[in-house]
Amino acid sequence: MSQGLLNPVLRTLPLLASAAAAVTAWAAWLGWDQQRDVRPDGTTTGPYAAWQVIGLVLTLLVPVCWAAARRHTASAVLGTPAGLAVAAAYDWSDDSSGLFAIGVGLVLVGGLAATAAVSGVVAVVRRGS
Repeated sequence: MSQGLLNPVLRTLPLLASAAAAVTAWAAWLGWDQQRDVRPDGTTTGPYAAWQVIGLVLTLLVPVCWAAARRHTASAVLGTPAGLAVAAAYDWSDDSSGLFAIGVGLVLVGGLAATAAVSGVVAVVRRGS
């Protein structure tokens, strides 16, 4: 394989790895819980508990920090939210109201903001050391 073809492939690997890590983490933390809990007063919660979302966030900190520390900041900032959005869209697509699209958009925007902030902190810390 020539260097001309290999270079773009190698550049996209960190992006694809970040997205794959996000999809895998979503499946591990949130993908299995699909039932809403009904409280005694009749209200419903869920389907996710706070500990599941916290676990997802803490799990994703590892690949985002790793990628940012190795100067793959764009891959961390773009790949992780893209993976989360794909996982959310797949997980929530059976919603008959159609509001899942708004939720997916919010996951994407929140993921972009969070990964950009974390990557920025990692870049500043790396520059300082």
